[in-house]
Amino acid sequence: MALPSASYCLWRRPPLLSPPQPPLTLPPPSRRHRLCACTARSSLSPVQQTISGIENSGIIACLRANRSLSLSLSIGTILLNVFLNLTRSRCECVIDSPELAFEAACAALGAGITVGTILNAEDAQNAIVAGAKFLMSPAMVKDILSDSQDCGVLYIPGVMTPTEILSAYDAGAKIVKVYPVSTLGGTHYISALKKPFPHIRMVASQGIPRGLAGEYIAKGASAVVLSDAIFSKSAMAQCNLSEISKFAHIAALQGREAVDRRKRCLE
Repeated sequence: MALPSASYCLWRRPPLLSPPQPPLTLPPPSRRHRLCACTARSSLSPVQQTISGIENSGIIACLRANRSLSLSLSIGTILLNVFLNLTRSRCECVIDSPELAFEAACAALGAGITVGTILNAEDAQNAIVAGAKFLMSPAMVKDILSDSQDCGVLYIPGVMTPTEILSAYDAGAKIVKVYPVSTLGGTHYISALKKPFPHIRMVASQGIPRGLAGEYIAKGASAVVLSDAIFSKSAMAQCNLSEISKFAHIAALQGREAVDRRKRCLE
């Protein structure tokens, strides 16, 4: 006698005949589970990883590398080592330099640098091809924003007014650079802007001394851009790497302390 055909495997019963299953109980977290939770950050997109690096460091060091490429590479190496050791994250080092100089810097320093003062789409494309992780400009350039979104590269446009901030955010900017912040009111201006725009990440830029970096972050800035505060004119003119390293060390400590305070306040 032939057996009736069935669409179920021998180890699987039809749903209607299955007895009620007890609630699933998960085993206690193991070392492996904790490791997976700690490494989940790797699932972030490149743009999200860059934003996380900026917020964890709190400092964007702006090096104007238009004098000597060898000096710029030496300074860049110092910065990356200082910030990695003190903040457990990389320093986002902006280099203003010609295309060839930036390509050489990328080859020597790896993924710890990017390009600032990008004013048009052509320069943005050259920077992306050279290896920039993110781009900054003193104003909002829609073509750069569009191209960077297509390439998966973070673009930080410069903004000044509430209207410009909201327009950049609505256009797709993940984070904006408030520039020139010192002229506009400094920490008080950042604090005022964060009241209507608490959901928009802001980087404070222009004329910020080392001693105020923590206050800017406390007032709501995701990070601050430091230029002369780390690369003083006298140190750069004398190629004084020791002094630059000292200033970078101070800035990194201040950034780390300010970020840690911000995290404790959010807990």
